[in-house]
Amino acid sequence: MTSSEQPRRRGRPTAPLLSQEKITSAAVELIELRGYSALTMAALARQLGVAPSALYNHVSNKHQLLRWIQDHVNREIDCSDFEVRPWDAALEAWAHSYRDAYARHSLLVPVIAVTPIAGSPHTVAMYEKVAAGLRAGGWPDDQVMDVVVAVESFVLGSALDAAAPDDIFDVPADQAPVLARVVGARVGRDAARAAFDLGLATVLAGLRDRLRALTP
Repeated sequence: MTSSEQPRRRGRPTAPLLSQEKITSAAVELIELRGYSALTMAALARQLGVAPSALYNHVSNKHQLLRWIQDHVNREIDCSDFEVRPWDAALEAWAHSYRDAYARHSLLVPVIAVTPIAGSPHTVAMYEKVAAGLRAGGWPDDQVMDVVVAVESFVLGSALDAAAPDDIFDVPADQAPVLARVVGARVGRDAARAAFDLGLATVLAGLRDRLRALTP
């Protein structure tokens, strides 16, 4: 070996091949390409180009992976308004941000909707901020989570609707003339967004009325 040649370095690479962010991003990509049923630890290892044993050095099981995915998506949701705005304005802004985040990841809705939040620190922090904002706005403790879950149910359904095909309600006019007419009246606008805006305004109006009724 000449003096100009350097010996090849051995041992571990200077940067790790895997990280929580890299594993989570690959898992999200796998679900969005092939569906949740395709997400197995073996399939994820193949997606990352590593041996399953290498994957298990970073994530202990699929349950932990789902919590990582939950935090990954929920980082896109902005709940900062609960610190500075009235509860209803903050709830409206949160619902819009929440819906937009899951409209971008609609295949994850059935997965995340039933994943416990314990072990997802960002998600826990989000709910803590939302709960504190609603409580400060006058909602009694025993109804705060009812408000959260009611809004979430609507938001997640709207996120799925945003991913629905444009022709989901198309039918022949001779089969259902009224339905064909009202569906045709929506042409030229973002029907999913319009339905979300209408529904959210209705939910918020109902919640305001309920809180007023609860207030002595």
